[in-house]
Amino acid sequence: MSLGKRAVAEFFGAFWLVFGGCGAAVLAAGFPRVGIGFLGVALALGLTVLTMAFAIGHISGWHLNPAISAGLVVGKRFPVSDLLPYVVAQVMGAIAAAGVLYLIASGQANFDVNNGFASNGYGVHSPGGYSLLAGFVAEVVLTAFFLIVIMGATDSRASQGFAPIAIGLCLTLIHLVCIPVTNTSVNPARSPGPALFVGGWPCNNYGCSGWRPSSVERSAAGFTGPCSASLERLKRQAPPAFLRGEFFSNRA
Repeated sequence: MSLGKRAVAEFFGAFWLVFGGCGAAVLAAGFPRVGIGFLGVALALGLTVLTMAFAIGHISGWHLNPAISAGLVVGKRFPVSDLLPYVVAQVMGAIAAAGVLYLIASGQANFDVNNGFASNGYGVHSPGGYSLLAGFVAEVVLTAFFLIVIMGATDSRASQGFAPIAIGLCLTLIHLVCIPVTNTSVNPARSPGPALFVGGWPCNNYGCSGWRPSSVERSAAGFTGPCSASLERLKRQAPPAFLRGEFFSNRA
């Protein structure tokens, strides 16, 4: 399989991860009286990984996460020459998913992107008010164990066919532990997507404070050509936030 095709698969995999997981958090977690809560969001993240395993695992290896790709490089199970295209595809997929989610969520009259939009944070931006140190330790430990599970479940000596279940359930467990601490990332691609649309404190967390809604929206409008007029109308109607449309090109 060519690198271009594998990268496109990673784009769609990361898109599904962010759209399914963050979508559950933004649209369904706090729905009046029948919201799915932390448990539902954690399960949604696990299901996105499980379903993508069968959808793209045979194409790209089903990483969906720069931390996983980098860990597999260190473990000599993934070529370092393929790392950058995979990471770019994963990040672009996450941003595209956040954009689609924003378009849907902003259709509700009371929607306010400044409430967080499933962004990761600490202190006052942590669901449980946890400190930066607590969030850092939680993310490092849980990401490490996530990679341990992935490396073990996909080893040739492990029981064949069960890796997607083990990895999906592991991600569910991770979110059950960490949502109150940081909203759970364990994925460097998942975090910047929602952050870019919120702006302000989430962008400051990831060093992208120079990105501004107006400039990104203009870039998206120019990129999409015939859709530019619609994007400009949406910009006037929506609260200050990012509307970004970027797609990873298939360089097969």
